[in-house]
Amino acid sequence: MIVPTAIFILASLAAANMPASFYQAMSSMPNEDTLCVKNYDAGASFTESYKNFEHLQKDTQVVSRSYNASINEKDRTRGNASLEVRIDSSVIGEAHIAWQSKEPEPDLLGRHATYSRTVDDMTGVFNLEKFIQLWSNSTLGSTRLDWLPCS
Repeated sequence: MIVPTAIFILASLAAANMPASFYQAMSSMPNEDTLCVKNYDAGASFTESYKNFEHLQKDTQVVSRSYNASINEKDRTRGNASLEVRIDSSVIGEAHIAWQSKEPEPDLLGRHATYSRTVDDMTGVFNLEKFIQLWSNSTLGSTRLDWLPCS
C-alpha cells in the first residue's frame, strides 16, 4: 500500500514541476478526427476529416464489400465490389469530405483511370448529411436512385 501511494505522490510532484511552456503547448494543440477507407477491389476511397472543432457530434457508417474476388492473379475479371458511406454530423469547426473512384486495373502505362472524385471543404457552423455509394461492375440503369422532386 505504501508503494502505490509513493508513486502517486511522486507523479503528482513531477507534474507540478513541469514548465509553463509544456501546459501552453498541450492546451494549444488542435483537435482532429479523421477517417480514411479504401476498397481496392472497387477502386474507391473515402476520407472524412474534422479539425479545429469546438463541437463535433457525428454518426458515420461505412460498408465496404467485395464479392467474388478472384484469388488467381491471371484472372483479370473482378467481382462486384462497393464502398458505401452515410454521414450525419453536427459541426462547429472545419470539415473535409472527399471521395474518388478509379479503375482498379492499370492500363498499359501502369496508370489507373479516374472516373470521378469530389472534395468538400467546409468551415463554420453546419449540419452535414451525405450518402456516398461507389460500386464496381455496375452499368447505367443497374442502380436506382429516387430523387426528391423540386417544389
